[in-house]
This record gives sequence, structure tokens and C-alpha cells, in this order.
Amino acid sequence: MDWFTAPEYWMSRLVFQRALAGVYLVAFLTAALQFRALMGERGMLPVPRFVERVRFRQAPSLFQLHYSDRFFAVCAWTGCALSAALLAGLDSYVPLWAGMVLWLIPWALYLSIVNVGQTWYAFGWESLLLEVGFLAVFLGNDEVAPPVVVLFLLRWILFRVEFGAGLIKMRGDACWRKLTCLDYHHETQPMPGPLSWFFHHLPRPAHRVEVAANHVTQLAVPVLLFTPQPIATAAASLMIVTQLWLVLSGNFSWLNWITIVLATSALRLPDDAPSTLPVTPLWYEVLVPAVAVLLAALSYHPVRNMISRRQIMNRSFDPLHLVNTYGAFGSVSRFRYEVVIEGTDDDVPREDSDWREYEFKGKPGDPRHWPRQFAPYHLRLDWLMWFAALSPGYAGSWFGALVERLLENDRDTLRLLRRSPFPPDAPPRYIRARLFRYRYTSWRELRETGACWERTYVREYLPPTRLTGVVV
Repeated sequence: MDWFTAPEYWMSRLVFQRALAGVYLVAFLTAALQFRALMGERGMLPVPRFVERVRFRQAPSLFQLHYSDRFFAVCAWTGCALSAALLAGLDSYVPLWAGMVLWLIPWALYLSIVNVGQTWYAFGWESLLLEVGFLAVFLGNDEVAPPVVVLFLLRWILFRVEFGAGLIKMRGDACWRKLTCLDYHHETQPMPGPLSWFFHHLPRPAHRVEVAANHVTQLAVPVLLFTPQPIATAAASLMIVTQLWLVLSGNFSWLNWITIVLATSALRLPDDAPSTLPVTPLWYEVLVPAVAVLLAALSYHPVRNMISRRQIMNRSFDPLHLVNTYGAFGSVSRFRYEVVIEGTDDDVPREDSDWREYEFKGKPGDPRHWPRQFAPYHLRLDWLMWFAALSPGYAGSWFGALVERLLENDRDTLRLLRRSPFPPDAPPRYIRARLFRYRYTSWRELRETGACWERTYVREYLPPTRLTGVVV
């Protein structure tokens, strides 16, 4: 039916689906490689302990029915395999209903992970992946042209992602309105990338232009997504360029990448649709509009939040994460603080003991260690360490368990780090944590010292602690 499908978006759907499968693959790989230390049976926030106090209807998950580390690994690696198959285009070679099932399974698996992930999975891009992934189930395969209503709902998500982020900035920190936030942000963002030092040292007028361009892209351009072509394609293209700029300037997991994926669904790419298509099944023509009505109804709370003066960021209003609210950096830190964890094997810990520093993969530590690019891969512990430096309250549920695992030289926990200063068979006797203020060095300091960071001791974060003194 002409009103139901849009054959001219055939290639756009293909690019969107393959790119989304790539994001799924990264998400499942992140889960498979990190879960044991974070939320496994002996993790810092164990899933079995969580499901004992949270009901299934509050957090629907396969792991509410059964949990073991082996079962979680099977689910995560199955998600990787299905994502790789979708990336290779398997859904194009099966019947429509089977293609929908192939997209539904990774969505259900990832929902199961997110809903027991606790603070490790409390990021907006988790809900965003689930919301986009659910819509992908109904986008169809080579047996049907892309449904118009699903393409519209994908633009609706992109609109809320960008417009919500723009509103929360204008309502939040005054530096966004003064165009000065990027005087600080590249230095204080959660996880700098290899080019962040250079972005920070751009001339201040360039930072003003960056902020102003961001406001235009997030507050004006999203409206153009709902205009006729080629204007909608131009708007989506501008969003993609902006997101690629953010990819270069920092490590934001797959937030930028899935936003780019969303934007591809609005592009009018060269037509590659077959000249003739099978008749669209009646059940499909009934199911897709019914799902659209459901999602439209669920949009009430996210829209109400978006237009509210008390707008909140990154909130799910239903346990299936079908329609959510988004936003980022409503406030920007002026100073960067980092928690530095050190250990010693001395019998009595003193200030002059041989304290050795643990090095994380992504978060700043050694001032001479240049940041690396990890995104779209998500270093969950490194991100939570950034929050821990902002306030110990953010680390209350897991930091003590991290210290305990380090005192045990726990293998799974040490795999999350770049370097442990202690051999596997000789764990430290004491662990301590200290808070430092970090700032980027100047061009002159970089040439003289080779260090990209300069750090200054602020205060004790955790006093020297033995294994028997840690309360989990």
C-alpha cells in the first residue's frame, strides 16, 4: 500500500540496520568482557543480590528467572553472534517474520542485561539503544519497503535526543548561554580522547563558535527533520557532522555513534529498491500501526518532561525502555578531579611507604600517559570513577567492593585496569585512595615535560585499608 511504505528509503534502511547491528555488537561485547567483575556472582554489584530485592515487573529480565555467570556469558556472546549475523545481512535472507525475530532477540537480551545492570548501566545510551532497537524490529527486510510510520518514529527519537539535550543545556549551566562551557568541558569531560588536549587549547573564540553551533544543531535543526526532502536530509547530515566532531573530541561510548545511526534513517540515499515487491502482509500492516499507537501513548511522559522547567536527563518511564527522555551535560564542571588508587605491601602503612599506583585504561592517571580512543567501546568502571571523583556518594554502592577485589588481586577486576603494580601472586597489604585535581598542561609544559596533565594533591579519599577492614 502506497500510504504504508516508503520504497525511496530502501537504501537508508539498509545502512541504518547494518550500522545499528554494529552498535549492538559493541554493546554485547562490552557486556561479555566486563560483567564478571562488575555484576557477576562475585562482582562489585552482584546480579543475584539485586534480583532478590527487585521484582520482575520492575525490571523484566531473563536473569530474574535464573542467573549464573555461565548463563550471562551465553546470553552476551549470543548477542554478539546475532549482532554479527545482522551486520552481515542475515535478516535479508529470511522471511519477514523471521527477520523480525532476529531483531527482537538481541533487543530482549540487551534489555535483560540493562535491567539488572544497576549503576553500571545507568547511562542514557543504554535506554537509547533499547528504544531504537525495538523500533528496528518493525522496520522490515527485503520482503517489504520501509514502513512510513517507523521511519517517522525514528526521526521522533532523534528529535528528542537532540532537542532534549539542547533544552537542558539552555535551562542548566549559565555557561551554555554565555557560550563559555567549552572553555572547561574538553578538560573536565568524563573520559578525554587523544585529541581532547588539542580541542581544549583551541582559541576561545573558536570555543564560542562550537557552543553556538551546538545550540543551532540541537534546538533549531531537529525541527527540520519533519520537513520535506531534501531539507530533512540536510538536517540529518548536519547532525552527523556535529556528532563526528564530538567523536573526535572525547570518548562518549556509543552515544554519538547511535545518534549518527538514527540520523541515517532520515537520509534520502540513492534508490536501490527492487522494481517489484511482494504484497505487504495484512498482519504486518495491522501490527506496525498498533505498535506506533502504543509508542505515541508512551511518549506523553517524555514530552512532558522535555517541556518542563524541571527537566531531568536520561530517564526511562517504563521498564521496557520503549520511550525515554535524554540529555547530557546540563552542567559543566570547572575543575577536573580524579581518584588515584594506590597500594603497598608494607606491614605498617605510612606516608613514606612504597605506595604504587593502579593505572586505569581510560581515565587519567599517570600525567604522562596520553589518553586513547576507546569509544564506541564503553569502559564502565572508568566512567564510574569519574563520578566517584565528583562525590563519594556516587561510589557508595561499589567502591568498597572494588578496594576489596584489588586487595585480593581478583583476576577479573584487574582485567578492567591498564596496569596493576603488584604481581598476581603477591597482592598488596593495604589500599588507599587520594583525590587529585588535574589540569591540561600548556604547550610549553608539554614540550618541556612530555606530560599532558599536571596534577595537584587535594585530600585523602580513602585511608589505608586492609582486606579485613573493608565492608561491602
